[in-house]
Amino acid sequence: MKKLICVTLLIEKSPQALPLGAACIASAVKNDSRTKNLYDARLIDYCRESPEIEKIYSETGPGQIKNAGELAVGTWIAKELAALKPDIVCFSIYVWNHIALEKAALEIKKLIPGVITVAGGPEVTANPYVFSGMDYSMAGAGEGATTELLENIWKEQEKGADPLKDYHIPGIYFLNGKPDASPEKNSLSSLQRMLPCNTEVLSSPYLDGTIDVAKYGGALWELARGCPFKCSYCYESKGEKKVSYFPLERLEKEIELFAKKNISQVFVLDPTYNASKERAIKMLKIIEKKAPGMFFYFEARAEFIDRELAQAFSRVPCALQIGLQSADEAVLKNVHRTLDKKKFIRNIGYLNETGVTFGFDLIYGLPGDNLKRFKNSIDFALSLYPNNLELFCLSVLPGTDLNDAAAEFGMVWEQTPPYHVIKTPQFSEADLAKAASLARATNLFYTQGRAVPWFNSVLFPLKIKASQFFTEFSQYMVEQKIDFALSKCQSGEEKSRKITEIQKAFVSKKYREKHLDKLLPAAEDLILINGALGLCTFDGTESEFTTHYHPDDVMSEYGTDLQFFADNCGKQKCRVKVFESEKGPDWMTV
Repeated sequence: MKKLICVTLLIEKSPQALPLGAACIASAVKNDSRTKNLYDARLIDYCRESPEIEKIYSETGPGQIKNAGELAVGTWIAKELAALKPDIVCFSIYVWNHIALEKAALEIKKLIPGVITVAGGPEVTANPYVFSGMDYSMAGAGEGATTELLENIWKEQEKGADPLKDYHIPGIYFLNGKPDASPEKNSLSSLQRMLPCNTEVLSSPYLDGTIDVAKYGGALWELARGCPFKCSYCYESKGEKKVSYFPLERLEKEIELFAKKNISQVFVLDPTYNASKERAIKMLKIIEKKAPGMFFYFEARAEFIDRELAQAFSRVPCALQIGLQSADEAVLKNVHRTLDKKKFIRNIGYLNETGVTFGFDLIYGLPGDNLKRFKNSIDFALSLYPNNLELFCLSVLPGTDLNDAAAEFGMVWEQTPPYHVIKTPQFSEADLAKAASLARATNLFYTQGRAVPWFNSVLFPLKIKASQFFTEFSQYMVEQKIDFALSKCQSGEEKSRKITEIQKAFVSKKYREKHLDKLLPAAEDLILINGALGLCTFDGTESEFTTHYHPDDVMSEYGTDLQFFADNCGKQKCRVKVFESEKGPDWMTV
C-alpha cells in the first residue's frame, strides 16, 4: 500500500480548530472501495500554539523577509513529513496556514523527489491556480473527487507511466508543481468546482476513528452541507443554493460517541442551522435526549426564529451566533443580504424571553458602509442585549462574488491572506483604523468583560450611545496602556479580574465627568458582582469582595434602574462570597 498523509496547520489549540477537513479526506480514502486497499491514509495536524512552532515564530521575529515566520514553519513541517516517507501529501489550506503549507509543499518536493502533493480547502477553492509546490489543487468538497484522483494515480503507476497528468476530473486542477499564471485561467468568475458529495454515503471521520474528539475536548459537527443564501463576501456565494443533510442515523451515532467520549462542547458547522425549522427542532430533541450535559454552539438566522424554536433552543445548553453584519439595509443590499428590523427585533425578543444565550457578528468595511453607519450598527446590536458582539474587518476573499465586484465598488484590499479591505470610497484607511480600535475596545469591555447583564443599565444614566462609550474607551485603553497591562496577566482568572477592575475604573471616570457620583456605588456593585458570577460560570472560580449595597438588592429587578435604586435603596456594606452551587453560580453574605 502507498502512504498518504492528510495534513493541516491549526491556528490554535481548541475544539474549534479541530482538523475536520483533512480528516474527512483521510476517512474517505480509507472507506471508498476505489482506494481503501491501495492507500494507507493518515491524518496529521500541527498547531501554531505548539511549543515547537511557537519557538520557530519567536526565533524568526519581525525580520527583513516578509512572512519569515510562516516560511520557517513551512520548512520545519516539510522535514517532519519527509521523515514519514509519504508517497502523497494532501494539504488542507486556510487563510491562516496558506503561506506555511505552500512552503511545506515546495520543501518536501526537494526532500522526497517524486512525492505527489495535493491542495484542498477554502483557500484552494477560492483560487486553485496559484499554489507553488502543488501537483493538484481541488476546488470544493473533495471526498469523492480525491478518491477518483488517487485511483487514477495508482493505475498509472501500476502501468509504469508518469502519474502526473490531467485526469479531467471536475474541480481538480493539474498544476504539476507550478502555479498557473495564465490570465484567462485566473478569471475566477466561472470557476468549476468538484461535484457535490452525496451526504447519504459519506463516511464519518469520527465513527471510523480517523479523529478522536477526546484529544481536542470538543468537536466540530457537520449536520448538513450547503447554504440557501448567497452572501457575496462568503465562500458559499459560489456554491449550490441548497442544503444537503447528513442521515439522522449517522448523526445519532456521532452524538452518542461524543457523549461516550465525555467532551464538553460541540460547534455545529452548518452556516444556517435553522434553515429548516422542522429539522432544527428534530435535532435539538436528539441532542436533549442523548447529550443533555454537553454545550452546543449554533449559527442561526434571526428571521427564521419563532417562539417554538426559541423554546426548543432553551431546553439545550447552547449559544447561538447570529450574523447581523450590518444594521443598515442599504449596506446589506450590496452584499446580497436583507434585514427587516421589526422582524429581527421581534425574533431576538423570543430568545431573550426564553433565556437563550446569543451573540451577533458585525463586519466593518462592507461596500457602501462608513464609520458612522458602523457605529449605528453597534448601537442597534447592543440595544438587543447580545451575550457577545464579534466585530470583524471585511476580508475580500478570492473566489467570492464580492471579489468579482469589489473593483466596481471602488474597494482596495490586500491581495494576500487575510485579504482585509484597505479602503473604500466611503471608508478611508483612517476610519478603518478607528473602526478596528472600536472593535478591540468593544470586544474587551463588553464581550471579554461579560458585560451583557449590566451594560445597558450602566450606560443609560450617561445619556450617550454605546458606540460613543466604546470610542472613548478605546482612547482610554491607549492612555492607560491597557493592552500592555493585560499582556502581563499570568492566567485567565487574573485577566478576568483585571478586566473587571478596568471596567470599574472607566465607568467611575465617566460617571464623575457627568456628575453621577450618587449612582456610582450601585454601578460598581453591579459590575463587581456580575464579574464574579461570570468568572464562576466560566471556570468555577470563587470570589470574596465588599459591596456598598446588599447583593440581593443589587441583583434584583430594581438594580437595573440605577437612578431609582440609588434614590430608594439604603446602603448596606456587605462582604460577599460568590461560589459554585448545585444550581450554578450563587452568592451569599459572609
